[in-house]
Amino acid sequence: MEKRASFGSRLGFILVSAGCAIGIGNVWRFPTLTGESGGGVFVLFYLLFLLCMGIPVLTMELAVGRAGRGSAGTAYRALEPKGSKWHWHGWACLAGCCLLMMYYTTVNGWMMDYCFKYIVGAFAGATPETAGNAFDQMLANPWEMGFWTVLTVVLELVVTSFGLNNGLERVGKWMMSALILLILVLVVHSLTLPGAGEGLAFYLLPSMERASEIGLGTVIMNAMNQSFFTLSLGIGAMEIFGSYMERKYTLPGEAARICVLDTFVAISSGLIIFPACFTFGISPDSGPQLIFITLPNVFAGLAGGRLWGALFFLFMTFASFTTVIAVFENIIACLMEQFCLSRRKAVLIGGVFLLAASLPCVLGYNVWSGFQPLGAGTTVLDGEDFLVSNLLLPVGSLIYLLFCVSRWGWGFDKYLAEANSGSGPRLPRWLKPYFQFVLPVLIVVILLQGLL
Repeated sequence: MEKRASFGSRLGFILVSAGCAIGIGNVWRFPTLTGESGGGVFVLFYLLFLLCMGIPVLTMELAVGRAGRGSAGTAYRALEPKGSKWHWHGWACLAGCCLLMMYYTTVNGWMMDYCFKYIVGAFAGATPETAGNAFDQMLANPWEMGFWTVLTVVLELVVTSFGLNNGLERVGKWMMSALILLILVLVVHSLTLPGAGEGLAFYLLPSMERASEIGLGTVIMNAMNQSFFTLSLGIGAMEIFGSYMERKYTLPGEAARICVLDTFVAISSGLIIFPACFTFGISPDSGPQLIFITLPNVFAGLAGGRLWGALFFLFMTFASFTTVIAVFENIIACLMEQFCLSRRKAVLIGGVFLLAASLPCVLGYNVWSGFQPLGAGTTVLDGEDFLVSNLLLPVGSLIYLLFCVSRWGWGFDKYLAEANSGSGPRLPRWLKPYFQFVLPVLIVVILLQGLL
């Protein structure tokens, strides 16, 4: 097995880790939930729960990785009490990452497909009918979807085959820098639209009236769910980057920086989308349809719409692809450590698996459309996403939490010492009761809500 690598710079770690967290949940799910939950009040609760739940659990994943110096299974073995079975969770983490990739490659393919179509002018003069038909036609064509999915897998194989520093870190830094630049350009453009003021008021000004109409409890639960799931905690996707860290800086500070960058992208996505919605009279809670049907119509009505559409879907591609390569790195690391493989062999095996495993999601919209795992109208993607988001993420996060705070696991004192190692803000010891008794309850609530 190759000698363990480490990040070349602090910036590389933060950008790659944030790239893993930043994905479709930021630029698709967050604006949708904000629209469904009445706007500003949801955003306030989201930020609160990100501080109370997201950052603490993120520090735990990073701490296990940094102290254990390996992927989930390897790290658990290094830290767990003798004779315990915490390392079994490492296999669940590997399964979770594989499941996530089985549909995330397809979603990334959608973004690449739409970006290409804008570049070649396929949406010139689009109408509501033609934009809707374009999305339906893409889903119905297994060859078109398959091509972009395969291209996604091939690109991630190329990037990760170069290793942590020359592959993942170098490409991740470039793509995240480009992502931030694209965000700023698109935000500035959206703020110049005629309906920008009304859209910003809906988005950023808390309205208890709107929240009450929806149900304050519903708004709070939506905010809790989004703050938790946005960081992709519980399947070792973040833990692996902890294993590549040096002990120069405390984990609360690094976790906070990742969350700030993740939140910046989510908030900025709303700044892009909501002014457009109110300018063109679009419902802000229209979900996936907003991205693939409604926004193409918006771009068609704008001066330079072809350019803005291409830039928007390039932004979406970067957001999803940074997640793809980051999660695939975890799969590669697991294969290397569990089966003593070289990186080249691990990349090849992982790539062949993903090429085959991604096909059900592609075919679930056309050839296998009759298979509806969660009931009428659902697809293979819905089933895969349900297993990851509603089961593996919360259960995995609960396991990481219990491992770090219970005497049957690693233990709070050891976790605290690791988290506070280095320079930067530190976790106070008086938070121990909150970590031991309150945080587990909040995660169980999320789990039950997702399953019931």
